[in-house]
Order: sequence, then C-alpha cells, then structure tokens
Amino acid sequence: MSTLAVVEEILRETAVPMSVREIVERAGARLPSKSKTPDTVVARDLSMDIKKKGEGSLFVRTSPGRYTLRALAANAGSNVNQGTTPMASLPARKPAAAAASTSTTSTRARTDSDVQGGGFAG
Repeated sequence: MSTLAVVEEILRETAVPMSVREIVERAGARLPSKSKTPDTVVARDLSMDIKKKGEGSLFVRTSPGRYTLRALAANAGSNVNQGTTPMASLPARKPAAAAASTSTTSTRARTDSDVQGGGFAG
C-alpha cells in the first residue's frame, strides 16, 4: 500500500484536518516507508500530489502543515479550518529584519561625533 493510500485511509477515519505529525503517529507501521523521518516522506508525498494534480488531487492543504481529503473539505464548507486560524485573517506584520532595524535606529539626527571613531587606527 502506498504512503498516500495510508494517508487517505487515516483522513477518512478521522474526517478532520490533521497535521503531518498526527497522520504519521496514527499510521504507525502501516506506512510503507522505513525512513527515519516518516514526517518528511508524508509531507513530501502530499505536497507533490497536490502540486502535480491540483484540483484533481484527493488531498487539500487546509493550513500550513495540515491536510484533509478534498471531498471532506467540500462537505465541511467553511469549517475546513477547525481549530486553526485562516492565514488571510491574520494581521499583517513587518518581516523580522525590518522590525529589528527600526527598533535599533535612533530617532535623533546623527552628528559628526556619532560617525567619528568608527574606523581602524593605523
């Protein structure tokens, strides 16, 4: 049985969006891969199936790292994101680099004494 067939079985049994970690824990020995990182195998296989097949895939990503069956998502309507916050509803925020640079910048004007002394004495 393929990895995706096992994942499909598990998602049908639970009928709720699940994280890759939850899927792997529930699958246990049913997964055909003997990889040391089964989470990676499941995540890769799900992502590739969705990417290759698009709307034809049995699976759908409900939020980052969470998956369900497309048929269940269609039946659930707006309840696809049970227990998760839709990404679109999250407030916009500055990237970490931009936030860090604005917090360290002084609001006063620089003077010549601020700039002097920064070089090497030679």
